Amino acid sequence: MFNPFAESTNPDPPDEELVRQATDGDRDALDRLIRRHQGWVYNVAVRMVWRIDRAEDATQEILVKIVTHLGSFEGKSQFRTWAYRIAVNHLLNVQKSEMERQGVTFTDLEREMDGLPDLDLPDPKTVPVELPLLVEEAKVGCTTAMLMCLDRRQRLGFILGEVFGVSDRIGAEVMEVSTDNFRQLLARARRDLYSFMNDKCGLVNPSNPCRCAKKTQAFIARGYLDPARLQFTAERAGHVREVAPSRLEELQTLTGRQHAEVFRDHGFLPVKDQVAVLRRLLDDPQGRRVAEQDF
Repeated sequence: MFNPFAESTNPDPPDEELVRQATDGDRDALDRLIRRHQGWVYNVAVRMVWRIDRAEDATQEILVKIVTHLGSFEGKSQFRTWAYRIAVNHLLNVQKSEMERQGVTFTDLEREMDGLPDLDLPDPKTVPVELPLLVEEAKVGCTTAMLMCLDRRQRLGFILGEVFGVSDRIGAEVMEVSTDNFRQLLARARRDLYSFMNDKCGLVNPSNPCRCAKKTQAFIARGYLDPARLQFTAERAGHVREVAPSRLEELQTLTGRQHAEVFRDHGFLPVKDQVAVLRRLLDDPQGRRVAEQDF
């Protein structure tokens, strides 16, 4: 699978050629460009905003900005740098989620988890999906909620550098910081997140009593998990570890890699195809003007 965050990418044709063709009026080239990047934008957005519907909205808004401003891409950097800077800036400034508005911290999350009872899994006859899928949904939902306890810049640095294995250089480019600053963001995010996981999460520390299977029924009762509408596990286009590069040197030397692998075991989620939506926007002069003014 094409990975825009790999150090060396050789898509055929290159992004920059598709941009040239698209700005010359080739709609097929534009469609290819959108489809090449929409899944990656979406999977970063899911981990930034936690809810699937909000991630879909953010993805569409980001792609609209990219498409309606292709003419401003001057080729001074790689297209991925230009495009994912747009994505990064949008996700850093998007409307706050409910969890963010409440200012949920790791302390709050710890208190919430401690207050949820350990329960047996529901009767398989009472739920529309298999029980292992419910447990996986609980695991992914809970660990994604942990990300929401990081501030936005730390969260984004962690998603790029730890989950998707983006190098310091590329991470620094798309976040428009120095490589040292990117490494510091990632280090702080690791410190805070992994400290919480070491203290509370049974996935990385077997001495912790918290188990996904024991919390699943409580998640359902509290409304955090809807068996009829799975967010994170209903579909997947593989695991993150299968589609994103791993930082091989760190994998060999960094302690606590089991923490990162929890997140890299999450699914790489398929996104609703945005081509038709963006084509309608481009064909609507008023809608296009609004999108351009919102850049």
